[in-house]
Amino acid sequence: MGAEEVFHARGVTKIYDMGEVKVHALRGVELDLYAGELVALLGASGSGKSTLLNILGGLDTATSGQVLYQGTDLTRADDRALTHYRRHHVGFVFQFYNLIPSLTARENVAIVTEIAEDPMLPADALDLVGLSGRLDHFPAQLSGGEQQRVAIARAIAKRPAVLLCDEPTGALDSETGVVVLEALERVNRELGTTTAVITHNVVQAGIAERIIHLRDGLITQVETNPRRTPARELTW
Repeated sequence: MGAEEVFHARGVTKIYDMGEVKVHALRGVELDLYAGELVALLGASGSGKSTLLNILGGLDTATSGQVLYQGTDLTRADDRALTHYRRHHVGFVFQFYNLIPSLTARENVAIVTEIAEDPMLPADALDLVGLSGRLDHFPAQLSGGEQQRVAIARAIAKRPAVLLCDEPTGALDSETGVVVLEALERVNRELGTTTAVITHNVVQAGIAERIIHLRDGLITQVETNPRRTPARELTW
């Protein structure tokens, strides 16, 4: 693959110590992600998808192994370095929107742009996800899909190199989920943001260039998608 390598993960394990029980969430994961690609992490609940995404995003640390981000070793980074990494390089989108109810869509996005080094205008970020007509609406005045698109706008407004999405359509019906996936496609295409989307839905994984299958804390298959399906054509 000719694109620049963004993530280089080798032998990544994660063990959660639950008293007498040790939970092996990851068991020696090997993974490379490349600049500008859109990948899907596909697997059942408990397969290790979220743990892997959290380690890539600096929200969690590996028990052993190595994770390089553009050549920088995240596994050796201290809290301050990880905070800087999360703030300036990574955008996160979760299943639940985590918007501040008392702030408008524009103001929810502005929270991020005020601390970013090279931010987009909040209105431009919202326009990119198709919400230019909802700038001054509060979360309670927005549908679930619109709230999730505000969350995407908030994540991308700092122009992150990487966008990590954990079940971004998990709380939405399929019709609304398609709109959210279309927004992610557009961000990936127009900003060139390396985008990883966690899903347990095989159909949704069809939008990705590569599909990374996880089971029991291991990557069992990395599949190159010969024909990506545009989100607007998906039904599930």
